[in-house]
Amino acid sequence: MSRVAKNPITLPKGVELMIDGSTINVKGSKGSLSISLNRLVTVQMDQEQIQVRPLVESSEGWMQAGTARANINNMIVGVSQGFERKLQLVGVGYKAQAKGRILNLALGFSHPIDHQLPEGVTAETPTPTEIILKSTNKHLLGQVAANVRGYRPPEPYKGKGVKYADETVLRKEAKKK
Repeated sequence: MSRVAKNPITLPKGVELMIDGSTINVKGSKGSLSISLNRLVTVQMDQEQIQVRPLVESSEGWMQAGTARANINNMIVGVSQGFERKLQLVGVGYKAQAKGRILNLALGFSHPIDHQLPEGVTAETPTPTEIILKSTNKHLLGQVAANVRGYRPPEPYKGKGVKYADETVLRKEAKKK
């Protein structure tokens, strides 16, 4: 049984939640998001509490209910507060510059990389070696951050590459003669 699904979700002020069959729509100050639920899950709403339950008392039903509850909670947090992910560039000559919907990266290749940001994700570069990605959609934000990191993941000997701000790179000792 999922313990996550048993916790109710409280709806903050300024956020509207609409249930239309198996589709959930959430509107807030930062935007709106929608999700389609699994057929094994049902959602009830009373005043400011949202309860996610399985239709059938089964292991798979509780798993899907826990996943649906986490996704709905992420949508509510996203439209009310938003999410952000920080990336750092470590290496000589590594730099980034945000130009509207394009993130221009110089990562030691023979050519610069222009990464097109999807709709709903914005990028800021307060310093040339720091990237801040912001979005209301947590899943999309994590995927964009992983794609940018994938151009040059941090290597274990010098630690050069694109890394998350809170990531620690395990360093290896160099080969000795």
